[in-house]
Amino acid sequence: MADEPLILGIETSCDETGVGIVRGHTLLADALASSVEQHARFGGVVPEVASRAHLEAIVPTMDRALAEAGVTLADIDAIAVTSGPGLAGALLVGVAAAKGYALAAEKPVYGVNHLAAHVAVDTLEHGPLPEPAVALLVSGGHSSLLLVDDLARGVTPLGATIDDAAGEAFDKVARLLGLPFPGGPYVDREARAGDPAAIAFPRGLTAAKDLAAHRYDFSFSGLKTAVARWVEARQRAGEPVPVADVAASFQEAVCDVLVTKALDACRSHGVETLVIGGGVAANSRLRAMAEHRAAKHGVRVRVPRPQLCTDNGAMVAALGSHLVAAGVAPSRLDLPADSAMPLTTVSR
Repeated sequence: MADEPLILGIETSCDETGVGIVRGHTLLADALASSVEQHARFGGVVPEVASRAHLEAIVPTMDRALAEAGVTLADIDAIAVTSGPGLAGALLVGVAAAKGYALAAEKPVYGVNHLAAHVAVDTLEHGPLPEPAVALLVSGGHSSLLLVDDLARGVTPLGATIDDAAGEAFDKVARLLGLPFPGGPYVDREARAGDPAAIAFPRGLTAAKDLAAHRYDFSFSGLKTAVARWVEARQRAGEPVPVADVAASFQEAVCDVLVTKALDACRSHGVETLVIGGGVAANSRLRAMAEHRAAKHGVRVRVPRPQLCTDNGAMVAALGSHLVAAGVAPSRLDLPADSAMPLTTVSR
């Protein structure tokens, strides 16, 4: 282990300022500063607020990570940073910081894909990733299915959301039910006391005609609208809204579609490993449903612990470590921040 490179990762794509340090598949530090409370009153992430929060947090978070790992910047072998996709201003803070630290310490820098990092973080908990694998990435901004043949060289997109991402739907439904932002954890909590079969909410893009064109794609906009209409109808009738039942039924619909399509992708591509990542991967029902159904099909499900599912520097460091081990060349110092970085680009 001591001869494996020491990699530092910086994450600033949205509202979390994260700095992680790994050696191989061993996590040494995972420092995080969140600006989520600053966004809560707006009901969503405000890009300018996020960017300013990153500016204030990046140096202290870096110092905490180095202290936690018991190392100095001089000990670091390479610096990885999320260069996209994400909020442009937020990404710029992290990329600029990574370039500055890399230049000052004469270290190579790797600009990496945020979504690929959500796949790589699983290696910190479960070891090397079997390839090929199918990855289901679900967060506030993304819902994607990927075929991972070689994480260091690129991934093959199989499907993605055509409208709202799963996490975005959780936030919007939470608002309808009077729950705080971010909605995912609060909907999950309410759902535990509810009946997932109480209300038959729709499963988007699962009808035969939809599967022909969108077999691995997702759509949660119609589900969100169905929940809104159901709640509004109860309110117009002067009847109480059973929050726990609505939350449980909505959550069941989302998880049902995600798991069904992910396992279909595994079967059709002959893959025996499903990796689930992103903030929604922390959802308790998604984790339980995936493991239960996958076991029937001989598919192994790998999901990081909840703290590693949300955005963090550890996941960026994990992908950086994978790239270094694979002999991938570092990025140039004119590395850009790319808010629309494609899934097929793992590093720049």
